[in-house]
Amino acid sequence: MVKWIPYAMVRLSAFFMAGILLAIYHPDWVSLAWAVPALLAAGLVFALGYAIRQKTRTWSSLLGLVGCLFMTLAGCTVLLLRTDRGDPRHVMHMAEDIHAYSANVIKAPEEKVKSWKVELAVGHVKTARGWQPVSGKFLLYISKAGWTQPLAFGDQLLVKGSPQRLSPPLNPGEFDFQRFLSFRNIYHQHFARPEEVLIVQHIHQKGFLYYAIRARQWASGQLRAHIARPQAFAIANALVLGVTDGLDNELQNAYAASGAMHVLAVSGLHVGIIYGLLLLLLKPLARFSWSRWVVACVSLACLWGYAFVTGLSPSVLRAVTMFSFIALARPLGWSTNIYNTLAASAFLLLLYNPYLIMSVGFQLSYLAVLGIVYLQRPLYRLWEAPNSLLDKTWQITCVSMAAQIATFSLGLLYFHQFPTYFLFSNLFVIPGSFVVLMGGILLLAVSWLPAVASAVGFLLEGSIQLLNAGVFWIEQLPFSLVNHVHITTFQCWLVMGMLAGLMILFHFKTIHGLTVAAACAVGFGLLQWQHFHQHVKIAQWVVYRVPGQGAMEFIEHGRSVFYADSVLAFDAERIRFHIRPNRVQSGVATVHHARPPATDFWIHVWNGKTILLLAQPPAKLPRVTPDYVVVGTDALAAWEDAVRLYPTATFILDSSHSPYRERTVLANAASRPAHIHSVLQHGAFVVTTQSHGTR
Repeated sequence: MVKWIPYAMVRLSAFFMAGILLAIYHPDWVSLAWAVPALLAAGLVFALGYAIRQKTRTWSSLLGLVGCLFMTLAGCTVLLLRTDRGDPRHVMHMAEDIHAYSANVIKAPEEKVKSWKVELAVGHVKTARGWQPVSGKFLLYISKAGWTQPLAFGDQLLVKGSPQRLSPPLNPGEFDFQRFLSFRNIYHQHFARPEEVLIVQHIHQKGFLYYAIRARQWASGQLRAHIARPQAFAIANALVLGVTDGLDNELQNAYAASGAMHVLAVSGLHVGIIYGLLLLLLKPLARFSWSRWVVACVSLACLWGYAFVTGLSPSVLRAVTMFSFIALARPLGWSTNIYNTLAASAFLLLLYNPYLIMSVGFQLSYLAVLGIVYLQRPLYRLWEAPNSLLDKTWQITCVSMAAQIATFSLGLLYFHQFPTYFLFSNLFVIPGSFVVLMGGILLLAVSWLPAVASAVGFLLEGSIQLLNAGVFWIEQLPFSLVNHVHITTFQCWLVMGMLAGLMILFHFKTIHGLTVAAACAVGFGLLQWQHFHQHVKIAQWVVYRVPGQGAMEFIEHGRSVFYADSVLAFDAERIRFHIRPNRVQSGVATVHHARPPATDFWIHVWNGKTILLLAQPPAKLPRVTPDYVVVGTDALAAWEDAVRLYPTATFILDSSHSPYRERTVLANAASRPAHIHSVLQHGAFVVTTQSHGTR
């Protein structure tokens, strides 16, 4: 117990997080029916044990175990209470068909390429029995074609149609969008035409969040008014306000390749810059005894004011909460360390929203700060710079290394890449982001002076252009990005275990750290070997599910032949979401794009299997014995003839069909094949064999 006293909040938060993770990963093990009574019982036992310990000074270890159990149960309980699907009134429990619903816009709408993305909180649904009160959240996508009315946070909508339950991943390795949205208590989505959506009342609900979003819109408008170039405005909007909607693929790829992607989302770096500048400006007050509270109050006011202007986005709230604890620690006289302060801020955030623990931003922010706190100073002491310029350069380098060491395993897990030149790029990206952030805040502060704002905007735009030029230059360097790296969540934990073992080795000078690191390294290697034999050392044929498109791929020996029309082949966003995950998982290094032949049908022989692809209704079906028949959207007219001629074949309906037409043809067919697979309904069709070469 004594050695844990300096880190009491770390211990409590760790077990609280363990309870949250237990409820997330094993929802069948926990329920409110037993979690609440168990929590109350553990609390009662702890209170009794604490009273006995005060008199007898015994049971310390047992009391500590009961306290840890209490925090674990508290984590489980908080998560269960914050999970909306447990509400019996939730829309997911409805057995009747929904014909329409009324809902409120609860987030600022996002503009996509072809639609508006709107997050809704539903209030009532219309069924055959009339209107009924329900609860739940939806994602509504409204086609931009024909939609001219602006949407805003707080609008009340009436929508015709029925939302659909989100589907699990339907392509191999695809991002689990259903699981991701479930962490935000969203389980349905709805694609609507403009004529199916009616704005009943503008700004139905006004509150603190409404005014924060309006403040962000005003700030974004000021940046747009004084920064002419679209890419420069997009960077300013992202770096100053955390609005990333305007970032194009070229910008995102360049910043990712240079290791500077972290500056495009307002996070601990940006809030830390503001807090550090505030401390510097208020340093002359340090000689006064009352300065601690003044510095704390001014810092809190400025930090939360900045959070308000950025629209109270989750990433900013997370960072501001973290630094608020740091700002309050000194005037309150908390005799604690930075680890307890960080743990306390994480505990408060997770108490408010336990699902934050599954947020990539939450994980990266806290790991980066922990890495900087623990590793930056030991790294800095490895070399003594001969002058102040090199010393500042070495400080930035050590900060970059510390943050990268702590977070690179998460980068491999979530982004499948590692920026090779991150040390070099951060030498100008971190100072550059400081200049842009301060310039953006100054521009907003002087926006009421047109001449001064124009001058600041001109200088800010020039700074962003220089920053972008450096980032694009780094991207063009050879081997700037190690890409297509695949590791599992467990392997990510093993990499963290290796790092932890090495830290134990160097900090405590004990062989146990080396043992831990070696065990994790062996486990990682074994899992990589298993992955190679299960996913890489095989030949694979995949008919992907890409709604409205037909797409298939042959993968073998790290090479891919991808058949799709030019519309899909050059649609980077859909390729990234639907196709690329399987390529990363299968170790694909080179991709050859092949357009399907401009014929009614074509035959492909792959690893002893004959594949017949029907693109159009042919005048005469070929006299072959195919193992598989792939039916495109225009070939549905030849459906019944193909079924009669190839009775033993497996039929695959690709995803180019419309769901309605596919259902109609299948329902009206006089005969159906014994083996049929609808890619739209059941997901990608995958055939794997041992890799022996393609014929």
